[in-house]
Amino acid sequence: MRQLIIQVPRGEGQRAFAIVQTCQGANLMQFQAEDEDGPTDVVLAHVSNRQLDDVLKALEDIPEARVATIPQDVFIFRPATTEMPQQAREVEERSVVEIYLEGLQSISSWRGFLGYTVAAALLVWIGLFTNSIILLIGAMLIAPYAGPAMNVAIASARGDSMLLRHAVLRYFVALVITIVIAGAATLLLQQEIITPQMINTSQVSAVAALQPLIAGAGGALTLVQSSRSSLVSGTATGVLVAASLAPPAGMIGMASVLGEWGMVRAGVFLVLLQLVGINLAGMIVFRLYKLSPQRSRYDRGRRWLFPVSLGGSIVLMAGLLVWQFVNAPDLQRSSRSQQASAEIREVIDDSPLVDLVEVAARFTRAEEGQNTLLGVVYVQRR
Repeated sequence: MRQLIIQVPRGEGQRAFAIVQTCQGANLMQFQAEDEDGPTDVVLAHVSNRQLDDVLKALEDIPEARVATIPQDVFIFRPATTEMPQQAREVEERSVVEIYLEGLQSISSWRGFLGYTVAAALLVWIGLFTNSIILLIGAMLIAPYAGPAMNVAIASARGDSMLLRHAVLRYFVALVITIVIAGAATLLLQQEIITPQMINTSQVSAVAALQPLIAGAGGALTLVQSSRSSLVSGTATGVLVAASLAPPAGMIGMASVLGEWGMVRAGVFLVLLQLVGINLAGMIVFRLYKLSPQRSRYDRGRRWLFPVSLGGSIVLMAGLLVWQFVNAPDLQRSSRSQQASAEIREVIDDSPLVDLVEVAARFTRAEEGQNTLLGVVYVQRR
C-alpha cells in the first residue's frame, strides 16, 4: 500500500475524502491547513497499489488538486495474532503509475549522470589495464547504465516516444564517454600491449545472449515488485546491467587505439547484443505487468510503438545471433575453448599410459583472421 497526501481547495476535502473511501482507502484523515496559496483541505490515506490509478483518475475532476505519495511500502495489519500471517503475505506489485513516474524522474540531472559515467569509465580502463576484477566490479556499481536501460524498456512497453528518445540519448552518451575515455587513457599512457583482462572480455560465449535477457528481465522485475516482496536489491540488478555494457565499451576504446580490430568487432557485437537483449526482455516483462498506453494516466503513449519495438528487437536479436554463429569461431571463442578442453580430457582419459592432471585451452586474442588455440596439458604416468 501507499500513503497519499491529497491537498485540495477549501471545501473540496469531503469530495476527495469520498473518492479515496470509494477506492477502498484505509486510515483516512481530513483536516484544514494553510499554504502560500491560501486555505486548503488535506486528506491523508493509505491506498492499495492496485487502486492508486483509479484514485488519481477520480481526483482529476477536482481543480487544483495536488497529490504526494510517500515512496515507501506501508504495512497495514490488525493486531489480532491469528490474522497477521495472512495479512503479511498479501504484498502487491507497484502500480503502473509508480513505475512510469520513476522512469520520468530518472531522466533528470545530467550533471550527476555524466559524473558517474566518467568515474565508471576511468575505473573500467584501470581494471582492464591492471587486470583487476575488483576495480571492474566497482565500475559496475557506479555505472549509470541501468536507468537508461529500464527507461528504454518502459518507453517501448508504454509506447512513449519522448521517454524513448531521452533514454536512447543517455545510452548513447554513456557508451561514447566510456569508449572515448578508455581510448584517451590508453593513448596518453602509451599502452602498447593487450592485457589478459582485455582478452577475457573479448571472448564471446555461444550463450552470450542469455546474459542481457536475464539482466533485462531482472531489472524490470525489480521495478515492478514492491520493496518488501523483492528478494533482489536494485543495486544488484544495476550491476548486472552494467556488467553487460561497461567492460565491452571500455575494451572497444582501448582496442581501437591499439589497432586490435578483431577485439573491436567482438566488443561492438557484445554491446549491441546487450542493448537489444536487455530491451527485449525488459519490455516483455513490463507488458506482462500491464504497463501499456491503455493503463496509464498519461496520454503520451502510442499503441503502434510497442509492436514496432518488439518486432525490431526480435529481428535485431536474430540478426546478431546469425552473425555470431556464422562467424565461428571468432564470436564463440569462450565456448570453443571449453569444448577443446573437454575433448582433450576425453582423449587422455582413454589413454592407458597417462592420467590427466590439468588441462587448459584458450584463444590468444581476437585478432582479425587469427584463430590460434593454445592448449596446456599436464599428465603423469600411470
